[in-house]
Formats: sequence, structure tokens, C-alpha cells
Amino acid sequence: MLPPASTAAELAAIRRDEVALRPGVDAILASHHMSGDVVRFADGSLPVYAIGDTHVLKLYPPVFASERETEASVLSAVAGKLSIPTPRVEGIGDHGGWSYVLMSRLHGESLSAAWPRIPARDRERLLADLGKALAALHAIRAPLLDTLAPPDWGAFVAGQRTNVVEHQRSKGLGEAWLAQIPAYLESVPLDFTGPRVLLHTEVMREHLLVREGEHGWELSGLFDFEPAMCGAPEYELASVGVFVSCGDARLLRTLLLAYGYREDSLDETLARRLLAYAIVHRYSNLRWYLERLPPLDAPTLDALAVRGWGTI
Repeated sequence: MLPPASTAAELAAIRRDEVALRPGVDAILASHHMSGDVVRFADGSLPVYAIGDTHVLKLYPPVFASERETEASVLSAVAGKLSIPTPRVEGIGDHGGWSYVLMSRLHGESLSAAWPRIPARDRERLLADLGKALAALHAIRAPLLDTLAPPDWGAFVAGQRTNVVEHQRSKGLGEAWLAQIPAYLESVPLDFTGPRVLLHTEVMREHLLVREGEHGWELSGLFDFEPAMCGAPEYELASVGVFVSCGDARLLRTLLLAYGYREDSLDETLARRLLAYAIVHRYSNLRWYLERLPPLDAPTLDALAVRGWGTI
């Protein structure tokens, strides 16, 4: 059996407890007649295991049961449609009150770990390839788009704006920064009227795999689709600025042009809008963003927009 985890607190208490988790993992694998080395991945908020070189088993506790449905359906929708490999769903099921997805294993090294060894020319090519892949992701049209949350994008953004100051305070953001947020958001329209698109929502170096090939470094995987949503494309690109290009204006410019932006649209207005989406993001943590990005010229949100999402 798997241990109880019907609340976030219960999950936190057992999330790293392999004595409690492994019997359930072994039982799931036995039900699929699978064997091989079972190795827990060190990262991630949910328990994920490599099963030999060919498969990955991801567990979803009862408190996050809906995320299994999201991840499995999104992986099926994107299969074979992106220039970057994504996991293929091999099986889904339930065990001991938990649910799981058995998927194919991607191969490569985390882009985060490999980044210091990647030459500048390859970094630019990787960012261009990622921009094209995100454009393809956002171009997918499937019945899934009618079922993914949130059903009303405008209401979602409005709700995020209402609670954003308290949310950022709970993450440890200083009062001087908190005081700037209401006026900043009031000055940046986020009135999206276009068709909602499929969003990964957490595109970051840690969720991308790369490998070094005959012609240089290439993207070899994009994973972790359980927080996927359906909404405005720029909500996706907000996380890219802080977690992939990490304040490098040239790299972000390369990605956005490859995505499909025109040269004349890569301006401060876009940078301020992307920061606004980063502030209202479901998992936003401005204190962490400030630590992750290069130092600012001034302690203001306008300066942060230029540093994190500027393209000049």
C-alpha cells in the first residue's frame, strides 16, 4: 500500500520516505510485469522513479489526484507534435488511493546542469529551438483545450491580481517591493482576448533535457506537464524569462523571434507585460526571482522588467 496523503501536510511528511513509498512502487511495477533498476529522481515535488533506461513512473497522491488526469491527457495531446521529445504515456492507473502514470523515459542531461559547459553559439541555437517548440505547443488544437483549467481566463487573472500582494508576502518578499505591486499591475493591461492555448506553465532549464551531438548541443526532452493550463501565450513566456534566459536579453530576443514575434514588438511594453504575468503566475515567487536574476540597476519593478524580460 501507499501511505495516506490527502492533505499537503501529509504529503510533506512522507514525500521523501522511501520505506513508506517503495512497497507501493514495487506493487505497481509488478502489476505491469515490469522489472529492472528502480531509482528515485532527486528533484521534483512528486515522487518520480526511473525504471531502468526505458520507463518512468510518476506518482500522484490523493491531494493532487487531478494532476494525473492533466498530465496524462496533455502528454497524449502533444505526442509527436513538438520538435522536442516528450514522454509517451505507457499506462495509467490507481493504487492504494494514489494514481500514477507510467511513461517512456527521455534521455539527456538537465539543461540547468549542462548550461555552464554549453558554448554561446549553442545556447542561442537551443533558445531558438525552444522558441519554435513553444510556438508549436501553443498551436495545438484539441478537445483537451475545452477541459483544461481555468475555464475563464479573465476571471483567473483577476483573482490572481486580487490576492497577489498577500501571496508574495507569504513568499518572503520585502515590504518595499510589495508596495509597488498594485500600481504596477494597474499600469499594465492584461486583457487577453485571443483564443486560449495549451500552456506548459513551468518551462525552465530544470524541465528541459539536452545532449551533445555531432553538430553541437540539442534539446532532447521537455517534461513535467502536470501543471499545464489553457490560457494566454505570454503567461508561458513569463516563466521563460526568469527560468531559461535568466536575464540574458540576447537569448530571450532569440527565443521570442523564433517563437514568431516581430522585431518592432520586442520593446519595454512587452517586457513590462511579461513581468506582470510573472507576478500573477500561479506559482509566482518574486523574492526567488530577484535572487535568480542578475543584479538590478534600481530596486523597482520597472527595473526588474528590463532585467528579466528586456530584449535589448
